[in-house]
Amino acid sequence: MEEIVRKEIGGMQFGIFSPDSIRKLSAMEITVPELYDQDGFPVEGGLMDPRLGVVDPGMRCRTCGARVGVCPGHFGNIEIAKPVIHIRFGKEIYQWLAATCSSCSRLKIKQSRREFYLRTMKILEDEGTTRDRNRLIQEMIKEARAKKSCPFCNEPQLKIDWEKPTTYYIDGFKITPAEVREKLERIPDEDLELLGIDTDVARPEWAVLTVLMVPPVTARPSITLETGERSEDDLTHKLVDIMRINTRLKENMASGAPAVIIEDFWELLQYHVTTFIDNQVSGVPPARHRAGRMLKGIVQRIKTKEGRFRRNLAGKRVNFSARTVISPDSRINVDEVGVPEEIARVLTVPVYVTDENLEWLKELVLRGPDEMDGANYIIDDEGNRLRLTDFNKETLAEQLKTGWIVERHIANGDVVLMNRQPTLHRVSIMGHKVRILPGRTFRINPSVCPPYNADFDGDEMNMHVPQGEEARAEALNLLGVTYNLRSPRFGGLIIGGWRTQLSGIFLLTMKGTKLPRDEAAQLLYYCGVDADLPKKPEFTGKEIFSYILPEDLTISFKSKAGKSGKLKEGAEVVIKKGKLLRGVIDDGAVGAFGGILLDRIIQEYGDDYAVGFMNRMTNLALGYLAIHQISIGIDDLSVPKDVQKEIDKQVRSAERGVQRLIDSYQKGKLSPWPGLTKKETLESEIINKLNKARDGAVNVVAENLNLPNPAVVMAISGARGKLLNLGLISGLVGQQAIGGGRPSRGCYSNRTFPHFERGDVGTRSKGFIAGSYAKGLDPFEFFWVSASGREGLTDTGVKTPKSGYMYRRLSNALQDLRVDYDGTVRDASGTIVQFEYGEDGVDVNRSDFGRINFNRIAEVIKNDSKKAK
Repeated sequence: MEEIVRKEIGGMQFGIFSPDSIRKLSAMEITVPELYDQDGFPVEGGLMDPRLGVVDPGMRCRTCGARVGVCPGHFGNIEIAKPVIHIRFGKEIYQWLAATCSSCSRLKIKQSRREFYLRTMKILEDEGTTRDRNRLIQEMIKEARAKKSCPFCNEPQLKIDWEKPTTYYIDGFKITPAEVREKLERIPDEDLELLGIDTDVARPEWAVLTVLMVPPVTARPSITLETGERSEDDLTHKLVDIMRINTRLKENMASGAPAVIIEDFWELLQYHVTTFIDNQVSGVPPARHRAGRMLKGIVQRIKTKEGRFRRNLAGKRVNFSARTVISPDSRINVDEVGVPEEIARVLTVPVYVTDENLEWLKELVLRGPDEMDGANYIIDDEGNRLRLTDFNKETLAEQLKTGWIVERHIANGDVVLMNRQPTLHRVSIMGHKVRILPGRTFRINPSVCPPYNADFDGDEMNMHVPQGEEARAEALNLLGVTYNLRSPRFGGLIIGGWRTQLSGIFLLTMKGTKLPRDEAAQLLYYCGVDADLPKKPEFTGKEIFSYILPEDLTISFKSKAGKSGKLKEGAEVVIKKGKLLRGVIDDGAVGAFGGILLDRIIQEYGDDYAVGFMNRMTNLALGYLAIHQISIGIDDLSVPKDVQKEIDKQVRSAERGVQRLIDSYQKGKLSPWPGLTKKETLESEIINKLNKARDGAVNVVAENLNLPNPAVVMAISGARGKLLNLGLISGLVGQQAIGGGRPSRGCYSNRTFPHFERGDVGTRSKGFIAGSYAKGLDPFEFFWVSASGREGLTDTGVKTPKSGYMYRRLSNALQDLRVDYDGTVRDASGTIVQFEYGEDGVDVNRSDFGRINFNRIAEVIKNDSKKAK
């Protein structure tokens, strides 16, 4: 029996290829700059030589004998006529030259200090971090550069200068890359250890190139255009430039050309090698294509969002996905997504043909790719993938047999994954059930907006169709909306009643809402409740709502709306044995982020029942509003003249109070607050005075706007806005804050605008808005509102990329962690990170705000036992 040997990677070490290593690794040396001959075949010894790999079908690699797709490609090399600096080591070369003696090339550190640095480096290798070790090396280099004479040969040291990116001077005289290499070659191995260079994998002179490694053809493939012409890769273009200049430099050196000409070609060769490696070097003009497009160097291939790692390895394009704008549809279920017919005809689900579904799949095949509920492809038992067309669908339907696969259109009830970017937490991607609808947008229920952080002002979302049974099961049971009603961050509700749903259900359950029998029956039918209504002429809204509650539910709690003082029946909500007896249903009962009633239903009756309850509640609310309507106009936000006079009176009183504070400050009578100067105290006092005026105006407006005013309905039900917003619209906007306080300066000397006197600290010149949005703003007030809003937009714009980058780093660091079958949290190597997930074993989005509610579990068990008896 063969023994399996398991090994674990202890670490990784990066070095520099030596010239000999490059030659050994190479399959051939590039000797000619031409790519193809007159017949279009690769030139022998050129950059597309078949020994470097093949990209054309039918050709074989002359190194390994493999065809396209199998041959990985092979490196080549170019022997450079004169050494050139590797652009990525420009700074390091400068440090090495500056830290070593310009005469004997020894590191300019005394023996006693060497021993100290070696001991410290040894300790840091065992106990410290790489950053600590690098900091120590930089300190040592700084000490060596400061030496005026060499401690070994006692020669005075010449000044080393570096002109970025690749030019070096000794005592004001420019030195060539060949001289740089010669100096680096003389540094002994024992000094390199102090410089942090492992001589097993690197030598400093290898940073000055004498041999250039040429990437395989497979890393820089050419493509054939529709015209038949070949289009070469950017790297190939640069390599051609390098070969041409290198060849001309060799010819001039052989013919004894003047030193000036040789130096010009040498500098040109340095430029082409630099831009081949990195075409975005500061101070070096980028190499461009004939059309003006900037060529991509090796560094550009690797780094940034568009590089190999982030674009091609960390993130990839996928099949079976779609992307379009989202729009709201409260009439589809919370766990559904409305998919446009155009998308449904393109995306497919593979179905294995069995004896049971053979006839059904034949019907789908006969409908073909153009009709709804059809199919696009068939995969036979040999793995051949056949596209259905109008010409072959009847033939393939007849040939269809057990074991084949039909790739059918997605249909109602299929499970798909919906994702909105930026994906900052787990519930940014959830499983939904498909409902095919006309139109060109994805339709989602507004209740699922909070976890996606979505709105409908142009947001787009991605849809992915799982292709296997296991993937579909995971999408439905692990990622499904039904099983992610709670936040994975804090364990509270994140999906619940939202916007219009809350307004409708609030109006329905208000005291005094009565509906005739036929209207009540229509509403219950609309929300899918089959109820045998008692024979009486009318029903209250509370009675109608009770029909969607569990029959044995008993609960009492305080409503948010009741705290506003606008309700006739107070804040107490009482439900007894499935009957709503008192109170209104609002955001505090069924809303996301804290709906007490919805939370109890989830705990006692489960996620599936809770989603069904939300769907019924939504249809009930929308059905009621379809009959009774709710709309808002400017008149709903206007206040009587006497109320406006009261607000104006409060504003004038506040302005007089501010003026008294200013007078007191100017006379030196203002007492400073602890820890503040007199000027800071003045600003704080003024802000307090003006904020009290605004709060007073808000209270006056709130007292005069009452139910059933639709603006008040939306504010106190939690559907949208607050009473404060109504106060700003109808009463007083108040002081605007910029930079955490009143605006302190503009572009003018000691004043915010030239229209005010210098030193003016009054209300008008410092951002106080005495009017309301309903009355309108004058130019100054409009400016202050705009400036305050701009600050908020700037904060949002700064925070978004920061949070995205933070999540990206966090997810990369944690991506290999998993909860094992023994309950421990382990990484990819099996090392235990936690003995129990979260140290308490609680799955947050299955918990009650991050903890297990044992009392509720006990109650549920007790109730289940009673039902069983």
